Amino acid sequence: MMTSSTNTIYVLNGPNLNLLGTREPEIYGPDTLDDIAGMLEDRARELGLEIDMRQTNHEGMLVDWLHEAQAEGAKAVLLNAAAYTHTSIALLDAIKAIRTPVIEVHISDPSTREEFRHISYVGMAAVETVQGQGTQGYVTALEAAARL
Repeated sequence: MMTSSTNTIYVLNGPNLNLLGTREPEIYGPDTLDDIAGMLEDRARELGLEIDMRQTNHEGMLVDWLHEAQAEGAKAVLLNAAAYTHTSIALLDAIKAIRTPVIEVHISDPSTREEFRHISYVGMAAVETVQGQGTQGYVTALEAAARL
């Protein structure tokens, strides 16, 4: 059942991203999820969009939220699945199962990191990937979602 406006962008964040700002700042920078939410809210307002930002350390919750995004009529999903990007066929299947476009987001560039990070199950179904732009990549992804 479609209940919300189509100008809502879900921003879903996976495991350990609640530790941004203190977690490996040499890789992920000093910004926290609250900092990212502030940047997104500001830009979303300019674009006439609304943000629904969430974080979980649980894979199944991300799957449920992807389903919810479609059920609620979200315009798009920005998904930083973190480590689940490289392991979760369940997320791949969930993205393929919904019509809501998903844009994959990574703060770092996984292709320049450990070998196991070079495979992205999320990217196999996402309409676009934004990576290696630091936390500014979320804003780039939001702007891409606005064009969908």
